[in-house]
Amino acid sequence: MAVGQCSFPVMHPVPGITLGSANAGIKQTVRDDVLVIQMAEQSTCAAVFTQNAFCAAPVHVAKANLLHAPRWLLINSGNANAGTGEQGMTDALTSCAYLAEVVGGVATQVLPFSTGVIGQSLAIDKIKSVLPTIINNLSLDNWTKAAQAIMTTDTFPKGVSKVIDIDGQTITINGISKGAGMIQPNMATMLGFIATDAKINQSLLQNCLALAVEQSFNRITVDGDTSTNDACVLMASGCSLVPEIKQGTETYRIFSDAVMTVCKQLAEAIVRDGEGATKLMRIVVEQAASAEEAVRVGKTIAHSPLVKTAFFASDPNWGRILAAVGRAGVENMVLEHVQLYLDEVCIVRNGGRADDYTEEAGQQVMNQEEITITVKLGRGSTVQEVLTCDLSYEYVKINAEYRT
Repeated sequence: MAVGQCSFPVMHPVPGITLGSANAGIKQTVRDDVLVIQMAEQSTCAAVFTQNAFCAAPVHVAKANLLHAPRWLLINSGNANAGTGEQGMTDALTSCAYLAEVVGGVATQVLPFSTGVIGQSLAIDKIKSVLPTIINNLSLDNWTKAAQAIMTTDTFPKGVSKVIDIDGQTITINGISKGAGMIQPNMATMLGFIATDAKINQSLLQNCLALAVEQSFNRITVDGDTSTNDACVLMASGCSLVPEIKQGTETYRIFSDAVMTVCKQLAEAIVRDGEGATKLMRIVVEQAASAEEAVRVGKTIAHSPLVKTAFFASDPNWGRILAAVGRAGVENMVLEHVQLYLDEVCIVRNGGRADDYTEEAGQQVMNQEEITITVKLGRGSTVQEVLTCDLSYEYVKINAEYRT
């Protein structure tokens, strides 16, 4: 059960970007599980990938093919094609060749992505069998089915659509993502695909994506596990009538901010759909000496099973938060300068429990579905936010039964 309202939005068409999907029966037969995204010929493409050392075969292939002006993305759910050795690499390369044959393209212009169970061989023949149907059904309007096709344990499809105005012309930015468990992206099982009709060169597009990912997908965690398959792609078709976006211009600032917004909204949707989640927690670390320090404190709190289970129980056991801050590795921390808050309720001040704190006030906040934990370190002016969710019985059940 997701936290809050999570309806799929109206997705505006992105000129130059078409999508098609079908069910190949890789793990289930209820919804589509193979997706193809096609980009216009002049498109540019940027991507970031997991830093997990056991990254999946499609990650290796996608990284290599990103250098060859990609035109197609080939995505499957139900099988991660990770931990599959040489056979996995062969399957990833073969899937690209199969799609290239159907579209009349070059295999190196296909970026493959997989998500699902690790350690099982990819059902490559099943994927091949549905590719002609998918290509025949490519459309500007298939965003809803595309978002559903990449789901695994997700309880709802995740999408964001944004249109920005530049001197009377428009740029559209659409994004879809999947993820609910094994979530602590370390970009360098979450997938994100963002498309725009902007004209922008590949290098600048890559910079834009890297900045947005660092402040969005890299600021969320469900369970602290970085997937073997994490990836985020930003495609730009160049079909907008807005002139080419250049670095350092006001247009680039507006565009970059919009991409950041799309990524942040997609990232939050993943946390809202965290496996078994009943609460959304925003951990805001203020007055830090650096961004790295603030994120480290925020993620130490977010990864603590004791903190996460206390929030599931709506128990204002603030000592668990205090302990997490204390073990976050902040050097020379002055305890008397640290303040902790649950929403607007101060729970720690001057090195201990705040004099005006009451258990009743803490309990009132903990009963909410969405809660902000604020940590003021008293060391500087840097602020960072980390999003996470609680840890429930259902999380254990979902992951205990994941392969059944």
